[in-house]
Order: sequence, then structure tokens, then C-alpha cells
Amino acid sequence: MVARLVIAAPSSGAGKTTVATGLMAAFAGRGLAVSPHKVGPDYIDPGYHALATGRPGRNLDAYMCGTGLVAPLFEHGARGCDLAVVEGVMGLYDGAADQGELASTAQVSKLLKAPVVLVVDASSQSRSVAALVHGFASWDPEVRIGGVILNKVATDRHEHLLREALGESGVPVLGVLRRAPAVATPSRHLGLVPVAERQAAAVAAVAAQAEQVRAGCDLEALLALARSAPELHVEPWVAEVGERLHAGGPGVPTLPQSPIAPAERMPTPVVAVAGGAAFTFSYAEHAELLTAAGAEVVVFDPLRDEALPEGTSGLVIGGGFPEMYGAELSANEPLRKAVAELAASGAPIAAECAGLLYLARSLDGTPMCGVLDADARMSSRLTLGYRDAVAVSDSVLAPAGARMRGHEFHRTVIEPGAGAQAAWGLRQPERRVEGFVQGGVHASYVHTHWAGTPEVAARFVEQCVERSAGGPVA
Repeated sequence: MVARLVIAAPSSGAGKTTVATGLMAAFAGRGLAVSPHKVGPDYIDPGYHALATGRPGRNLDAYMCGTGLVAPLFEHGARGCDLAVVEGVMGLYDGAADQGELASTAQVSKLLKAPVVLVVDASSQSRSVAALVHGFASWDPEVRIGGVILNKVATDRHEHLLREALGESGVPVLGVLRRAPAVATPSRHLGLVPVAERQAAAVAAVAAQAEQVRAGCDLEALLALARSAPELHVEPWVAEVGERLHAGGPGVPTLPQSPIAPAERMPTPVVAVAGGAAFTFSYAEHAELLTAAGAEVVVFDPLRDEALPEGTSGLVIGGGFPEMYGAELSANEPLRKAVAELAASGAPIAAECAGLLYLARSLDGTPMCGVLDADARMSSRLTLGYRDAVAVSDSVLAPAGARMRGHEFHRTVIEPGAGAQAAWGLRQPERRVEGFVQGGVHASYVHTHWAGTPEVAARFVEQCVERSAGGPVA
């Protein structure tokens, strides 16, 4: 059994990332093994969580992976830890559009049987805070709000008024945090600036968040609340691709099963995975599934490395911020040429969002790899939301007709938006096709979470194996 807390808020902007990261760092500083988690598809917050705890930040997404995988994925990440801290998404009861409670922090708290700590921005209220907390605590009786942390409190007098009001609510105050510029994390067009881009500044910010939480929160009471969570009685998720150990849950269909067991895959293919400051968006389970499928996963940095890892048979380029590093990525001409040659050879290449832009002919007029006959540019419009996707074409990731769930999150556009063979047909919020399937390349704006459909990793690695052995790539 792992002690656990969910850190939620009435709305975005209340300070739950600061509080959650500060709690993780504060408890880790006391010698506890802390498992960090994030509700939803967000990639950036888990980077700060990893910095605070020294463990991979893991996502719990009931839309992309299915409700049936939330607790198993949690147990997988938290195994062997003393405490798990789960940061929520948006407001406590906000989830996937038009899907009720699906993918909300409230739903995840119920699936984990975890108490919730509500972070309230108290900067513009006093007695009204009691009505706010009462409303959130009583809305869903299955959601257990075990305490409140008051954030952005101005003065001792302000704190007194807030505590006096909440004294009648029945929900204890477990922390009071003053305004503190040192704990702020800079943002830009897609949210917080990732850890990989801030280096020492990120370390300093996390240290400041930990100190603020230590000074303003009752850590003993919070730990006692976390330890009051009951046992889950579920088996941890396992990164295996030969057979599905856990169903993805209602509405998340499976892909055709792989006929090849991982032990039969020879030789071991090398799958290169893009990393570094320009490509920071990835889920830890993807590398684990590729490894379980028989691949050797090697991370490389397109900003620094002039060649792909030796023996590369397949390439995975996830999301990130290539638009912030366009000049540097373009200047690395040897690597751009190597990527183009790998694509021309028919090798399996899976590219999501930033990877799509990197494979394009240009990004904001700057030359990229030129694998795709398309050009990308920054846009003033934010494209954001979950996607119900159907594979339009057979590809290295899925056969035509297979359904997957994903997420879009970008302020760029690519023209054209789809190739002669599109990657996905999207059902929400409007029907359209998007992405490119070209030889062994699958490139799309849609981020997916392979834990919900591990057959994706199996299919990808199988075709890497064929290339390693000198055979054709389907």
C-alpha cells in the first residue's frame, strides 16, 4: 500500500503545480521515496515533479488510457515508494469536453481512493472561501476532500479571517502560503517553460517551492492524511506487449495482437528516441514498452548530436518546442541529412507534434529535415483538446481502421495538414483528416499514450526487427 494525496484546485491558476511540486520536494528532502504523478496529458509539469523527487513523472490519463488503467499505472509508478503525490488538472471537476467526469481530477481521485487537498487562491476573498470549499466538498460525496491549502494569502489578518471562516466548514486548513515571487515558474505559449530549458533556474525554483511548503504547511498532518487512504487491491501495470494484461476500459478499443513474442525478436533493433531541450515531451511508459518489445532504446539530442545512434533501425520523435530552437536544429545539417536518409530507406519513424515539424521541409522559413513535402509555421491560434482518432492508412503504428485516443496541444500549423496518405481521421471537435503516412513514416500532431494500446510498440518494433534483419518494412 502506498500513502497518497491528490492536489487539486477549484480552477487553473490557483497554484496547484507550485504546491504539488513543493510537497514532493519537501517530503523527498525528509528522506521519503516520493512517486510523482500528473492527471491528464500534460508533459511539462512532470518534468518539475521529476526534478523534485528524482523519479520519472508519470501521467494518469483516463481518456487516453481508459479508466481501467489509472490505478494499475499508478501502482506501477509508485511501487516501492513511501508516498505518492498526484497533481490534478484544471479545476477539480473539469474533464474531457462533453464526457461528464471522464479524465477529471475528481474521477482519478475516486479511482485511486485517494484523499484530495484543495489548493485555493485566497487573494481576493475572505469569508467567501468557506462557501467555495463547502461547495466543492459536497458536490460529489465520493470525492473525499481531506483538507485545504490557502495560497496567495496577503497578511496575518487575512489569514485569520480565512481560518475563522473555514472553521465552520469541517474541512481543516493544512497550509497557508504567502505570495512568493521566488517560487514562480515562467510561462509561454504552451504553459510553463520545461525544466530542460531552465536548468539551474528550475532547480532553484523547486528548492524555493519546497522551502515555502515546509514553512507554510503541516507536513505531518498531510502525511497522516495520505496514509489514511485504503488499499487499492489492483495489480500494477506491466510493460508487456505479447498480450494485454489490463483492458483499457470502456471506449478504448484494442489493436490487433502481435503474433511475435518479445523473446523471439532477433536481432535486437536500436530505436533512437529524440530528447534534449527541443524534444521534452514523452511518456516514460513508451520507452518501457519499446524495451519490453525487444528494442534497445537510445536517447539522442538533435540540438547536439550530428549523427543518429549507431545501428539505428527506427526513430521516435516526440513533442516539444522545436519552434524555440529552429535555427539550432537547422544548423545541425549532418543530423537532418541522416534523418532524411533513414526515412528514405523505409525505416520505421514515429513523429508526434514537434517531431512532425522537424520532419517538415521548413519551420517558420528555416530548413528542417525535408522528409515531408510540407511547411510549418507558428500561429496565433491554440489547438488544444482530446481527440478520438481512427487510422486512415496502414502504418508502422496501426492498421487502417484501428481506433486510438490522443491529444493535440500546439500553436503551429502545417501546410498541407495531411499527406496523400493521412495518418488519422479525427471525430472531435470537427471531422477532419490530418498527418502523414509515407513509407515507414507516421507523422501527426496527435499525441498518444501507448500504455492504453501496447500493441503499437509491438508493431513498431517488429518492423524495426525486419529492417535490422535486412527484410522489407511493411
